[in-house]
Amino acid sequence: MTENTGKHAAVNGLEMYYEIHGEGEPLILLHGGVGAIEMFGEVLPLLAEGRRVIAVDLQAHGRTADIDRPMTFEAMADDVAALIEHLELGEADVMGYSLGGGVALRTAIHNPEVVRKLVLVSTPFRRDGWYPEVLAGMDQMGHAAAEPMKQTPMYQLYSSVAPRPEDWPVLLTKLGGLLGQDYD
Repeated sequence: MTENTGKHAAVNGLEMYYEIHGEGEPLILLHGGVGAIEMFGEVLPLLAEGRRVIAVDLQAHGRTADIDRPMTFEAMADDVAALIEHLELGEADVMGYSLGGGVALRTAIHNPEVVRKLVLVSTPFRRDGWYPEVLAGMDQMGHAAAEPMKQTPMYQLYSSVAPRPEDWPVLLTKLGGLLGQDYD
């Protein structure tokens, strides 16, 4: 595996953070909500044994600072497509987990010319596909949840890598808005 080469790419007004691991066919790796690249832990190096894995921190997550725009699947999908173009990959396989799966799916739908293969992991495509308890938790996601969630491993990761850790409530508010919508 090659050494981690973390960089930022200017895409759609966003300074998107990404890391490249390994060599070979490109695989874009998208984390879940309130996560970051580190969410893939020991899986990332295994994937990079035979692939060029480009792991991404999505809008307002990890090392990618938020910008003044709503958080939508469409916007984040356009960011991923723009990153593929920025890296001059032509096309890439795209794998997303949870929220990242929703972004990966939208990338394939809206930008099929940049997606060779699509892998979705634990990705709903309809809001009514969630258990009621999960929906109740998602409905509580927002500014009011920021302080209590500071006791979680998710916040510990966020605060250790985010360029502006004080944006934690902004991330939760935007994510709550996104998760509260019906999927189209």
